[in-house]
Amino acid sequence: MADTLQSAERAPLLEVVNLKKYFSVKTGLIRKTDLRAVDDVSFSIARGETLGIVGESGCGKTTLGRTVLRLTEPTSGDIRYEGESIIGRDMKEYRKKMQIVFQDPYASLDPRKTVSDIIGEAMDIQKMYPDKAVRREKILELMRLVGLNAQFYNRFPHEFSGGQRQRIGIARALAVNPGFIVCDEPVSALDVSIQAQIINMLEDLQAETGITYLFIAHDLAVVRHISTRIGVMYLGHMVELTGSRELYERPLHPYTQMLLSAIPVANPDLSAAKKRMKLEGEIPSPLNPPSGCPFRTRCPRASARCREQMPPLTEVEAGHSVACHML
Repeated sequence: MADTLQSAERAPLLEVVNLKKYFSVKTGLIRKTDLRAVDDVSFSIARGETLGIVGESGCGKTTLGRTVLRLTEPTSGDIRYEGESIIGRDMKEYRKKMQIVFQDPYASLDPRKTVSDIIGEAMDIQKMYPDKAVRREKILELMRLVGLNAQFYNRFPHEFSGGQRQRIGIARALAVNPGFIVCDEPVSALDVSIQAQIINMLEDLQAETGITYLFIAHDLAVVRHISTRIGVMYLGHMVELTGSRELYERPLHPYTQMLLSAIPVANPDLSAAKKRMKLEGEIPSPLNPPSGCPFRTRCPRASARCREQMPPLTEVEAGHSVACHML
């Protein structure tokens, strides 16, 4: 019995296998081309873990998060939650288990609804609390949990600051007691001081409830702070995946090395001594990606093999996977 429980704890909560999401884009009067937003991405997330996803704008981070929840349907691949594939399944039952916090706290809340209606909408859809008094108490409990005063119960989104709106969005995501939340750049639109409050709140919620996060961001310092492991994406591909500390102390993929070298240092002396690796050129268009390795057109170590063959994401050390021919 004990072995069975330990095995269940070790089993990943979410598995993504060879996930692809292509969008058909018109490039002429009648011609169409596939935009490869997510291209053959695989990873898993354990219960209670935070997997951070980083990369340049346009690399496919947000599309990955939305596709994992099937807010956009995948082109191919598999998504497994608690060991069961959710492809082709009715997502209503999974909406109670998998939720999202959107990037823009100003666009993601219906301006015509009160805070109580926004937070309670998912409860109503799932028919969780038919008793109005119980429903009201649950909403107030969620508001207290995310640091919102009970007097805000009947107020509208335009009466709140960006940080308060994001707290409403987090309360809405928590309303159906999910086990997994996609945080799609949840602090990028907020002031630095408010960012810290939201990040600390997400960590406290995880410690209290054991919730699992897929945390998407472009701020490398924020991702380092909150993540257990980090995946680096480039042009729709996962190019490196390892533990948070390992990634920052020993990045192996040349793209990851260049990203981390660009992080600003507050100390002027350390900043002057820091060697920055310049990332030459522009990111290629996902409508016309380079052959072989997607990073080869900007990589100082690229060889003929990189032009001919896409490197698979391979575990080069225990818990450290990299997609690079030159390792």
